[in-house]
Amino acid sequence: MNRIIVGMADYAIVKCPTKVATLGLGSCIGITLYDPMVKIGGLVHIMLPSVDQARSKDNKAKFADTGIVHLVEEMVKQGAVKRRLEAKIAGGASMFSFGEKSQIKIGQRNAEMTKNVLKNLNIPIISEDTGDKYGRTIELESCNGVLHVKSALKGNKEI
Repeated sequence: MNRIIVGMADYAIVKCPTKVATLGLGSCIGITLYDPMVKIGGLVHIMLPSVDQARSKDNKAKFADTGIVHLVEEMVKQGAVKRRLEAKIAGGASMFSFGEKSQIKIGQRNAEMTKNVLKNLNIPIISEDTGDKYGRTIELESCNGVLHVKSALKGNKEI
C-alpha cells in the first residue's frame, strides 16, 4: 500500500492510489482536502490557529490560517480545482485540563480557525470529527475521498 505519513506542522498532496495519513492528532487539526474529479487529496497537520502571535513564521503548515491556504495553492498547482475541493477535518481535542480559569483551549481555537479559513475560501466541510478529549489518527484515501479516523478510545470510523 502506498501511503505518505505527514508529520506535525507539515503537509502532503497525493493522487490515486496513494493514501495520506497523520498520526497522533491531539489539539492539532488534520485538514484534508479532496478534488473528486481528478482524485487529488491533500492533508495538512496544523498545530496552532494563527501565525500572528508566532515568533517564527517560516513554516506555513504549522498554522491554520496559513497552512490551509498553502495546501490549496499547492493542490491547484498539481491539477486540483479550488471550487471542487471538499474538506474533512479531525482533531482539536482538549487533551489536558489545567483548571477552568487557565485552560488554553488550543484544540477548540484550532477548530474555530480551521472552520473560518475554510469558510472564507468557500470550501465546504463535508464531515468532521473534532473536539472531545481523545487523540486521533487519520488516513485519507485519494481514490474515493474516504477519511478513516482511528482512536484508541473510540475505535475506527469513516467520515
